[in-house]
Amino acid sequence: MSTTPDLAHLREWIGREEVADDLLGTSLAARFHAALDLPGEAPQTGDVAPRLIHFCLCQPAVPTTALGADGHPRTGGFLPPVPLPRRMWAASSLQFHGDLRVGDAVRRVSRIADVTVKQGRSGTLCFVTVEHALSAGGAVLIEERQSLVYRDAETAAGSPAAVAAAAEAGETVLTRHVTAPLLFRYSALTFNAHRIHYDLPYAMQEEAYPALVVHGPLQATLLLHLAAQCRAGRPPDRFAFRSASPLFANAPVELHAGGLQGNQMDLWTARPQGPAAMRAEASWL
Repeated sequence: MSTTPDLAHLREWIGREEVADDLLGTSLAARFHAALDLPGEAPQTGDVAPRLIHFCLCQPAVPTTALGADGHPRTGGFLPPVPLPRRMWAASSLQFHGDLRVGDAVRRVSRIADVTVKQGRSGTLCFVTVEHALSAGGAVLIEERQSLVYRDAETAAGSPAAVAAAAEAGETVLTRHVTAPLLFRYSALTFNAHRIHYDLPYAMQEEAYPALVVHGPLQATLLLHLAAQCRAGRPPDRFAFRSASPLFANAPVELHAGGLQGNQMDLWTARPQGPAAMRAEASWL
């Protein structure tokens, strides 16, 4: 049965803040480097850390008993108590003012910026916008505006949808085989217990996916590093991404980069002959 969110009540969460501290240690840097098969040696203390490693930092240490059936922490604390059961990371836009370094003590200040409810083709959708500011040494190095989407269980993955056209080919295309161990490792790095990424029976029987689902932030990380590779190792100063359709594990994944247009580059993921799963935009100042 569909549950209509009480928008007035949920909007009372706007302005709430949460502060978390973490240490970007050598062990995290080494595990991130190994999980993603990044080139070269893992960074050591004082070295610049890979971009988007901050998704692994300052994650709430919620007790296992406080997780919902899907593995997400139950809402109603920092995040508003949206009554819709399916939660996904819909999009983010990031601005980098500098780089985190291995050994940094990192502080993340998070704030609920907006809550909206919309009616989409798949039913009721509730969007929660969270702003994050990550700092080290007293300076804000990363600003992020993140959009979470909540939806009904019966209108999630298994709902009929229009067949999307196959994604176009980029100027640069890399093919990567995304495996279940990679998904497991990334879930561990980000302390993310969402079961669609590692629990195949749950993903198929409860959320109607055909296979394990590739994390949105993992796709974003792969695309950002492709953008840097296309610019001789120079990472973008701004990066935005949004999920368009699910992408599944144990199958080839294509990473596409369009040509540089001025200071901007479009990027996207897709399975071979499949629709775009994530679209991203990188830009350099």
